[in-house]
Amino acid sequence: MCRRALPILMACVFFAPTAAAQLKTRKRVLILNQLEPLASPGVAELDDGIVAGLEKSAYQIDFYSENLDANLSIDEASQRALREWYVQKYHGREPDAIVTVGLQPLELLAHADEQFFPDAPVIFCGAAEEMLGHQKLGSRFTGVWGIIEPAKTIDVALKLQPGTRHVVVVGGVGEYDRYVEAIVRQNLRNYESRLDITYLTDLDMPTLRDRLRHLPPQTVIYHTSIMQDAAGTNFIDATQSVPLVVEAANAPVFTADDVDIGRGTVGGDVLSFSEQGKIAAQITARVLQGERPANIPVVRSADVYMFDARALRRWGFKESDLPPGSILLHPSPWDSYRWYIVGGVSLFVLETGLVFGLLWQRARRTRAQSALRESEERFRLVANRAPVLIWMAGPDKLCTYFNRFWLEFTGRAIESELGNGWLQGVHPADVSVCGEIYTQAFDRRAEFRMQYRLRRHDGEYRWMVDIGVPRFNSDGSFAGYIGSAIDVTDHKEAEVALSGISRRLIEAQEEERRHIARELHDDLAQRIALLSIGLQKLEDSLPGSDLGLRSQTTDLSSRTRELSNDVHALSHRLHSSKLELLGLVAAVKSLCKEMAAQHGVEINFTHSDVGRLSYDISLCLFRVLQEALGNGVKHSGVKQFDVNLRGTPDAILLTYRDRGVGFEVDKISSNSGLGLVSMRERAGLFRGTISIISTPSIGTEIQVRIPLADQPSAGA
Repeated sequence: MCRRALPILMACVFFAPTAAAQLKTRKRVLILNQLEPLASPGVAELDDGIVAGLEKSAYQIDFYSENLDANLSIDEASQRALREWYVQKYHGREPDAIVTVGLQPLELLAHADEQFFPDAPVIFCGAAEEMLGHQKLGSRFTGVWGIIEPAKTIDVALKLQPGTRHVVVVGGVGEYDRYVEAIVRQNLRNYESRLDITYLTDLDMPTLRDRLRHLPPQTVIYHTSIMQDAAGTNFIDATQSVPLVVEAANAPVFTADDVDIGRGTVGGDVLSFSEQGKIAAQITARVLQGERPANIPVVRSADVYMFDARALRRWGFKESDLPPGSILLHPSPWDSYRWYIVGGVSLFVLETGLVFGLLWQRARRTRAQSALRESEERFRLVANRAPVLIWMAGPDKLCTYFNRFWLEFTGRAIESELGNGWLQGVHPADVSVCGEIYTQAFDRRAEFRMQYRLRRHDGEYRWMVDIGVPRFNSDGSFAGYIGSAIDVTDHKEAEVALSGISRRLIEAQEEERRHIARELHDDLAQRIALLSIGLQKLEDSLPGSDLGLRSQTTDLSSRTRELSNDVHALSHRLHSSKLELLGLVAAVKSLCKEMAAQHGVEINFTHSDVGRLSYDISLCLFRVLQEALGNGVKHSGVKQFDVNLRGTPDAILLTYRDRGVGFEVDKISSNSGLGLVSMRERAGLFRGTISIISTPSIGTEIQVRIPLADQPSAGA
């Protein structure tokens, strides 16, 4: 409803979340870099992406960074000493998560999975899966693999330069250089029959540059990585070796990663370090929130087509020959500023008509103001005769108008209702919720719908449904809200009566369940037990020589025991005696154990702060979980489920979660959704709410919240 921020009533709404936001939980993240970021633009891009992504998380992150030297081969003894040094260094401030940037830090941890901060999940990035070889990663590892696909770049090069016959691959002798070269050789193997492919990967830089100056016509160069040349000289690949290669080459140079573009290279299908950093940050945030790495699939970072327009122009390549969706860096001045140029020329033309437009606008404004006054008069005439309560608010959230029906309903003068005065007629219990709904909708400029109790002129509070929609001026500026409210008290009373009927129906259903369960347990189960005993005696009395009859009797005994177990399980599902005797936690634990054993699945049940609950609320939550687990086992397609029961000072929360096939909640038909309808009806009897979030191929989460205060009486 229309209101401004009320200083006293809404202080808790605005300031409590702010105070809570300042008390973020502190988490520690250790980043192990393959190289010092200053020595590697790729590592710097990854680190920046990780830090930027995690700074937006719900935690206060303490970042720690360690750097290895990718060009130094570390033996097992040195690795062990290095791990022990790190463990000692971070004693007392053990990381909550470790992020490895590059292959060497990943190998360092993979060789000592249980010896290096064994409780800390590891998120890897900055390496390709092929580099790891046959090394297997443990369950605490997850992350993002980079993709190096030079074949895609060669395909683009052949389209840009159709007569290409020679491909020269340049690279270094450093450990990382060799890893990348191996991937390139494997990826380009199918091109060896139709292209002359030469690998210049074991030369010192002066010799390499000399060879590049004398390449034959119709050649393209593919630059992999040169962090160290054959003479043992170390380079920063993007800022040192790439410019040296480009300056000497008499052919266009394509590259493998995005940080090498913009230094004279043409580009290609490149590995994006910044994108990898963002994905690693997202995975790390999920791990910090409690997800297990084993449940987070490893991602293969999407490569991108990226090109430098300046290099395209230098070699006479056409931008139209680039793959669709390619990213173009450093476009020509006309491409970058053509709209400014067109705008400048157009401005002169527009200025000529501006003077005439201003004169016309003045006359039009005069006519519009007259029409607006007439329109407002017509609106007030119609609104005052409408049989609904109508209000209007300005951009400052203060009410500026109430129609005659509103004033007659409340029995108050319009001066008393304007601004925030109308709130004096709202029931005290509804003021906070009413204000919060309106304020949130107002800030979003969104339509809203809310219910509250409004005092009638005779002193009786009546339930109102109030709908407000935003208003905008002709120029698109926000003008405030207009809304209408109708009395739905009779409808609310009908809902209460219907709720009582639903409660009695559910109680009758539960009574029938208890009756059937007792019959199954006390009668049918006992008779099956006597039958099983009789079959056992019959089997014992058979002669040992009659093997066929003895085998049949044994099979009948086994089937009888299975039938007895099924009857017991059915009896427990119909009525849980543990729920009555031991309470909700014990009953849910037993339910999860029975369903896991019966269906061969894993159900992880956790609980916290669950106090004494009434039997009715316990039964409601038990039946909702029973329905959710039954649907999950039957339809989700997975074998693992999570159940959590948590108490708060004012409510009890039940959460069910799976990572199965999911479904579209809005598209469930009334027949296939009877289980969800039943769950909502049960929760509704206790003024509870059910939130269902399900996405196809991702999974389903169901959260039930039952308030512990102001519950309806059993006879309601």
